[in-house]
Amino acid sequence: MSAAKDEFTQFEHEGWQRVADKYDSVWAQSTRQFIPPLLEAAEVSAGMSVLDVGSGPGYVAAAARQRGAVPTGLDFSKQMVSIAKRMFPGIEFREGDAQSLPFQDSSFDRVLANFALLHLSDPERACAEACRVLKRGGRFGFTVWAEAADNPYAQLIDDAIDAHADLAVKLPSGPPYYLYKTKKDFRQAMERAGFNGASMTHAIHRIEWIVPTPSYPFEAELSAGVRTAGFLAAQSAHRLRAIQAAIEDKVKQYAKGDSFAIPKAASIIAVAKR
Repeated sequence: MSAAKDEFTQFEHEGWQRVADKYDSVWAQSTRQFIPPLLEAAEVSAGMSVLDVGSGPGYVAAAARQRGAVPTGLDFSKQMVSIAKRMFPGIEFREGDAQSLPFQDSSFDRVLANFALLHLSDPERACAEACRVLKRGGRFGFTVWAEAADNPYAQLIDDAIDAHADLAVKLPSGPPYYLYKTKKDFRQAMERAGFNGASMTHAIHRIEWIVPTPSYPFEAELSAGVRTAGFLAAQSAHRLRAIQAAIEDKVKQYAKGDSFAIPKAASIIAVAKR
């Protein structure tokens, strides 16, 4: 792995160690909504051995177990693994690297990754590792955020940053925020990783993230995120206030009763090993 990729991995690892205890209260209400369609796309069923990569607090592994599968969770954050073990004591969780999985070839019927790939310096290497540990015909299912044009939450964050931030701020170089733009891009990447491209399914799933105040998304990105948080932390106080005001102004458009329902969208991909 190159020095630049090592730097990004260290940045992400340190970030998730720092904010692990905030994930459940801040982000889970939105990311957990993508788990049922992810398990459907991957065709997870009873008796299957399932690896949850980037398992975080363990929600995907727990949902797989509810279907009768036998899950194992893996995350690079010791803090996340500790939280998952506490929340779901009947499931095995272990610390490890998605880009170098500590499992033998053909170990699992299914591999799942819910919003994990973009926290890795080399997502395609992780996909190849998922393929390696899958049994022949096994399926890999994952989610990544849809690009801003299809994802109103991402659009309002991007617009505020583009309008008011110092874009010259340097962070460790990582994968693009929106990994692939078309179904063809996804299929070609899966084929490079060793999967059967013809078997791939691709769908955009949309949900609403319910937040209590217009300021909540900005505060979440600043204090409970990693990559965007690092970018925001490097801004001047004046720029931060302008970014926050722009985000709050857009969030107000999504008022719903006493809360705010912000649309989010992600690609759900599932593909079989050759």
